[in-house]
Amino acid sequence: QVHLVESGGGSVQAGGSLRLSCVVSVVQPLDAPASEYCMAWYRQTPGKEREGVATLDRYGYTTYADSVTARFTISRDNAKNTLYLEMSGLKGEDTALYYCAGDFSWRGYGSCRGEFNTWGQGTQVTVSS
Repeated sequence: QVHLVESGGGSVQAGGSLRLSCVVSVVQPLDAPASEYCMAWYRQTPGKEREGVATLDRYGYTTYADSVTARFTISRDNAKNTLYLEMSGLKGEDTALYYCAGDFSWRGYGSCRGEFNTWGQGTQVTVSS
């Protein structure tokens, strides 16, 4: 069992930057280090479905939603057990509740397969024009 806790959200003007963090706490031992499982950032706005923003697998391979490519960067600091999302050039449409997610099952070991079994509580990002 793994707990995910996000932080770093806030209010920023359009064009600004924020860095979101997600601390990974392993409550019950996994079959492998938490850093070897797929992790991701999602976001959701009221009335809309949750949207995938970025993913990061064990090998360092990343994927991004078209809407954030070249503006957002997902990364992981294994020594700090922390996942990050660096966001720059923020736009009003980036306003959302951002969630950290991980797939700490056999399915998520190594590569990302689009399904996640662990979610954080979310951190709000508000971009004003």
